[in-house]
Amino acid sequence: MQKRTLGGTDLAIAPLLLGGNVFGWTADEQTSFAILDRFVEGGLNAVDTANAYSRWVPGHQGGESEAIIGKWMKARGNRDRIVLITKVGSDMGQGRKDLSAAHIEQAVEDSLRRLRTDVIDLYLSHWPDPTVPHEETLGAYQRLIEKGKIRWCGASNFDAAQLRDALDVARAKGLPRYEVLQPGYNLYDRSEFDGPLRDLCMAENVGVITYYGLAKGFLSGKYRSEADLGKSPRGGGIRDYLNPRGMRILAALDGVAQRHAARPAEVALAWQVARPGVTAPIASATTADQADSLVRAASLQLSGDDVAELDKASAA
Repeated sequence: MQKRTLGGTDLAIAPLLLGGNVFGWTADEQTSFAILDRFVEGGLNAVDTANAYSRWVPGHQGGESEAIIGKWMKARGNRDRIVLITKVGSDMGQGRKDLSAAHIEQAVEDSLRRLRTDVIDLYLSHWPDPTVPHEETLGAYQRLIEKGKIRWCGASNFDAAQLRDALDVARAKGLPRYEVLQPGYNLYDRSEFDGPLRDLCMAENVGVITYYGLAKGFLSGKYRSEADLGKSPRGGGIRDYLNPRGMRILAALDGVAQRHAARPAEVALAWQVARPGVTAPIASATTADQADSLVRAASLQLSGDDVAELDKASAA
């Protein structure tokens, strides 16, 4: 499968990433291993997780996803074939989002231990932390790069002004810059990325890996009424999509999917793969069959007419 270079890094990734947010939550260890196996067997190579996954589950402490991925890589002996992405900065018990140097330098050790590796390919600031100067955070990343603990750094959930400021500080101070951005983005939720943030990333050659690629599962097409919301633990978060615009998008996905003998979810992800400014979307799977579907989405070629139809249906 053709790889794409991730921004200004030397990381080459397939055009779709596997999201690890479900590992240890809605996918147990055995299922997670099966999903990861099918994903790499299909020619995909990048896995995204975070130290906070899945701290929101009662009884969890965070790090459950990293631990499963680390155990899988050790069992398969394939660390050198995986582009490994994780994040720091979420509340891990300190009571706030935290990009302080002290927190980063402790958190990276915890992540490396759980992931059973010596180096993280891409380390992301999970959330902006307005209490800590960019210079402090980027300085911490510089020291981690120099020590060989991380290869590149990036940011998640930054808006255009925050990313611009961070890039300016990196340039002025000679620090490593955020080479990759991870925003929320999909056919329904376009406003966070489309516009100034997308323009900035394209102008600065910042790689973009988008999360919520399937709008919490809505774009899979399995949620079409209130009665469908009980189909998964995430169903409650989909109610807001059940409106005329959401139905318009599903209808367009159905039409394009039928022409390609594909699933609506595959079309929704293929639209992102084809979107200028997006390096690759992230999507998660809770079954091996869903992992196979992600592989198909990565190689699905949409026509200009397909894209135009989806653009029109998803216009605000």
